[in-house]
Amino acid sequence: MALFQAPILTDGATHSAQQFRMLVRDLARGNEGITEGDDLKVTALSTPGSSVNIADGSGIVRGRDNAFQGSYAVCNVGTETIDIAPTGGSPRSDMVVLRVEDPEYPGSSLDPATDQIEYFQIISGVTSTATAIPDARTAIPLARIDIPASTSIITNAMITDLRSIANARRDRQLLLQSPTLLSTEISGSSGTFSYFDTLGGWNIAIPVWAARVKIKIDVGQIRYSTGQIFGYLRGTFGASLTVQQVILDDNQGTGIRRATVVLGDNLLIPSAYRGTTQLLRLQVAGISGNTGKYSVDASTTVIADVEFFEAPY
Repeated sequence: MALFQAPILTDGATHSAQQFRMLVRDLARGNEGITEGDDLKVTALSTPGSSVNIADGSGIVRGRDNAFQGSYAVCNVGTETIDIAPTGGSPRSDMVVLRVEDPEYPGSSLDPATDQIEYFQIISGVTSTATAIPDARTAIPLARIDIPASTSIITNAMITDLRSIANARRDRQLLLQSPTLLSTEISGSSGTFSYFDTLGGWNIAIPVWAARVKIKIDVGQIRYSTGQIFGYLRGTFGASLTVQQVILDDNQGTGIRRATVVLGDNLLIPSAYRGTTQLLRLQVAGISGNTGKYSVDASTTVIADVEFFEAPY
């Protein structure tokens, strides 16, 4: 194998299809899969029937016929509907894939001038736990459909999403805050959560592509006073997401003392949150047995490590 005659976009040169496929491979960093989280999703019909819908979207398919075949940029415009064969007396699992059958390589008789060489295909009879294509065809998996015996109607409950993002995006923010004043001391033992009034939290812009967020919050240091501390500290993110609570437990007398607390969680981003700004903030609650008070002041520093992840949704 020799060098290509000229690099891509050299004026006056002629470039082969293979050279462009290698460019696609390089730009995709050798990865394959869908482009964004909602691309090429397989779902049941709005009124379930014997077919499934495949959403529009694009992706990258890595060639498997030759080590230097390169990768294919594929795209579906609009919704495609494909039929699923009914089962007989036994259950069956089918895999929906997006396949490329390039006639440049042996085994294909398709003509790219007239034939559809990228297409959706059903691989029938895969195992009920299959997540990868069971052979070396040039394709990416989209979904597995686990169909009960004697069934012709496909529902969403039968569909397992197998899509992966070729080059998933990540966005990390490190946020700091320190109150300038002592907050109102929070007491009680009823389990009712309250915010620290001098610790306003952070308004965080959520990327439109985000599917998950990992949040880690370090509190150094929370202030205890008056009596025995027994309660919970948690974070809230927007109106519906909660960073998992941790227990606060201190029986070191009645004087002022301090503690460093760490909490974190891995949360799914609701679709309504994508592209919006949501408030991340700490709150505390005393529970049964608590006789102390919680507060933060100018000696308290709170650090939030927030990282958004792109994933199929």
